[in-house]
Amino acid sequence: MASLPKPPDTFVEFVGRFPDLGRAWEAARQAERAGPLDDKTCRLVKLAVAVGNRAEGAAHSAVRKALAAGATEDEVYHVVALAASTIGLPNAVAVYTWVRDLLDPPADAGPTPS
Repeated sequence: MASLPKPPDTFVEFVGRFPDLGRAWEAARQAERAGPLDDKTCRLVKLAVAVGNRAEGAAHSAVRKALAAGATEDEVYHVVALAASTIGLPNAVAVYTWVRDLLDPPADAGPTPS
């Protein structure tokens, strides 16, 4: 399994405040690993779910984790393109900007948020 990016500080703070929820979350994550899909495919599916739900934070997280699992930038962008016929072109363009924020940040944007 690929090494996951460091969780956002807010997530760490949240599970520190609510440790039972943090343990339940980790148990759910462990259960997800029991299926037949490889880690990269799972991460791309999770990206697709985040895209379909128009969940920007989840999409950002899914992109970082998909890349850590070995997905290419082209594969990540392909997920967004595949979603266009289901979520609509305007929504797909909005999601595209979220992905682009991580994969192609403006030169003056500083480091990519973790």
